[in-house]
Amino acid sequence: MELKIIKLPFNIRKSVLALGSQTKNTVCFAKGKSAYVSLAHADLGNLADFSQFEKSVKYFLKKRPAVIACDLHLEYSSSKFARECVSKDQRVRVSEAQHHHAHIASCMAENGLKNQKVIGVAFDGTGMGSDNTLWGAEFLICDYKNFTRPAHLKEVALIGGEKAILEPWRLLAALKLDMPKGIEKKQWQLVKNMQAKGFNVPLASSMGRLFDAAASLILGKYRAEFEAQLAIELERLAFSFEPKPKSYKFKIRKDKDTYIIDPAPMLREIVKDLKQGESKPEIAYRFHLTVAEMIRKVCVILRKKYKINKVVLSGGVFQNNLILRLGLGLLYEEGFKVFIPKQLSCNDSGISLGQAMIAASRS
Repeated sequence: MELKIIKLPFNIRKSVLALGSQTKNTVCFAKGKSAYVSLAHADLGNLADFSQFEKSVKYFLKKRPAVIACDLHLEYSSSKFARECVSKDQRVRVSEAQHHHAHIASCMAENGLKNQKVIGVAFDGTGMGSDNTLWGAEFLICDYKNFTRPAHLKEVALIGGEKAILEPWRLLAALKLDMPKGIEKKQWQLVKNMQAKGFNVPLASSMGRLFDAAASLILGKYRAEFEAQLAIELERLAFSFEPKPKSYKFKIRKDKDTYIIDPAPMLREIVKDLKQGESKPEIAYRFHLTVAEMIRKVCVILRKKYKINKVVLSGGVFQNNLILRLGLGLLYEEGFKVFIPKQLSCNDSGISLGQAMIAASRS
């Protein structure tokens, strides 16, 4: 069986088998000073991928792990399988890890960080939060064992649930923007009515969905064939713009002990620029720069409050090379020590390693 071996920063006494996420799934077995990560299984909703996942799990079960770790999301096939394994062997216990905490823990382990507090920036599509809402643009203060969530992007309604991923024009309706050309008035009114009635409109603090909304707006495209398709096109467009313009405006407000990032001013400025016929590559670049500015500004606020200078970046959004480059540049200018994934991808294929590290630290 082909495996990737990760050297760990501390010794794991009780062996852990972590079953990863739903898509871009990997399985990880950790013991002693090493973690063994399987090849990726693209989508556990696909029978062939699930079959390969099952073979990977059974291979590691022969090593008799003491703990089986999984995601908080109970509907993930990997989470269901974890509970099935535990029900068949009472000597094994299950350990749940929050999706974005696992992203950060995985990156920490790859970089050899011992159990210490860091500022974790986890940007992706969606993952189940510890409050049973969908998260996806999270600033965490965490070590391997615990985390708090002191800042996040303002939630947006996913009108129609998962349909909003492939039909990002629904996000434009949720964000109270004007109906774009190319969308039928009946469709627009239908989703607005769904939102007004609260029917199938889960909230998500998702950076991936903000990218989808901005891409749909700037590109004038309202449907995608796969998740993040329009965001990828937006990145390509932004790379065609050379000069560095200033970022758009956004707000950060404090709600009790949590900082909420509101992108509404940015979206209004984008609409204004589009109407005035400004260069689309420049608008796309400014959008990316604004997201990087969000990272910088929030990390500066959290450093001042928590006295932490180490920042860990992970999550599928950081597969966007422009966001990664701009974010790193601004953080380095502020004097932060920044860590990014090295051996594993920043997408969900690194989740299993993070789950293993969290479970091991709690054993």
